[in-house]
Amino acid sequence: MSRGDRTGGTGSDGSDGGLRRELGTLDAVGIGFGAIVGAGIFVVTGVAAGIAGPAFLAGLLIAGAAATCNALSSAQLAAEYPQAGGTYEYGYRVLAPWAGFAAGWMFLAGKIAAAGTVALGLAGYLDALLPGVPPRAVAVGAVAAFTALNYFGIRRSSRANLAIVALSVGALLLFVAAGAGSFRLDNLRPFAPAGWRGILESAALLFFAYTGYARIATLGEEVREPRRTIPRAIGITIGGALLLYAAVAAVAVGAVGAPALAETSAPLHAAARSFPLGWTATLVSAGAVAAMLGVILSQLLGLSRMGFAMARRGDLPRFFAAVHPRHGTPGRAVLAVGVPAAVVAATGTLAGVASAASFAILVYYGMANLAALRMPADAKLYPNAVPVAGALACAVLALSLPLRVTVIGVAVLVAGFGIRYLVRR
Repeated sequence: MSRGDRTGGTGSDGSDGGLRRELGTLDAVGIGFGAIVGAGIFVVTGVAAGIAGPAFLAGLLIAGAAATCNALSSAQLAAEYPQAGGTYEYGYRVLAPWAGFAAGWMFLAGKIAAAGTVALGLAGYLDALLPGVPPRAVAVGAVAAFTALNYFGIRRSSRANLAIVALSVGALLLFVAAGAGSFRLDNLRPFAPAGWRGILESAALLFFAYTGYARIATLGEEVREPRRTIPRAIGITIGGALLLYAAVAAVAVGAVGAPALAETSAPLHAAARSFPLGWTATLVSAGAVAAMLGVILSQLLGLSRMGFAMARRGDLPRFFAAVHPRHGTPGRAVLAVGVPAAVVAATGTLAGVASAASFAILVYYGMANLAALRMPADAKLYPNAVPVAGALACAVLALSLPLRVTVIGVAVLVAGFGIRYLVRR
């Protein structure tokens, strides 16, 4: 297979049923950060602290190392196969159709489930900013608004996303600067009350916090010069997230301790209230709300492109594979994912949804690493040790989650294959 065959033949104008290539490196990095800097650092930090105590800091580093291996695997795959759909596309091309479908279906399940985490994140931080505002209604309204924004063009979505990312990352940098002096070693004792089991379970949850870089790969069909732009954007995104997360988590647990973080759905607000500058908590909450909105936007972008790719291959009804003639977006797929995302945003619960989303995403990235191992030798950018380490990390972290979560995840996957069978008939 020639490189031209592998990278696809759609033009930059979206001809031949393809999407328009309108995103540069800054756009791609912004979309990646918009997906990463959200529910993970602002909300799941508290859940992880409740599981592992201060040792969730070690879980954060383990999750970051696993995410880095997965990011490099995704980067070389996306550079070689820059079509919408991410690992769904790679699984089909490099492994087998069933493997591609499994990755795509678990991506849809995981990211729709993650909307519940976003809703509760909005709940905690909105209550800190504006007591009495119905946060669920705001979450559903945000889904509706960003669905419309996504429908009318990727450039509009990208500009909105960059503004949101600037505000949320700025709030986190302020949090670190304002809270560094409040760090106390006593708040790290006892360090690992749940032992290694707790550390690994917290790592599995926190892996969910890093996974936004995959949105860059999922949007590969809309990135200019993908072989150069996608690896660069993914590297910048994951490296920046690692440094930012480590600093924020250390300051938070060092300021108030793990129990205080675990008992609230707005852990960074709780930590910031202990800082000498009282207004820091308000600004951090504003940044958190912006980050949650950014996650909603990013999730809708990724979900709609995944639905579009799966419909184009006939794994979902082909009705959803249409590209809007004027806006160049997969309009029907955008609307199709907006509805269930709104439902889950209105009804989700934090700990269970975060675990379910983590399991689904670990399956998705396990497939990505297997696909990277099977790539043609002349297309590989990194040694095989990278995807091997990534695949092993995904397996270990998935097995560290509660058995109930694993059983539900497998049942969702089996149901997906049943739906695929009916659609293809």
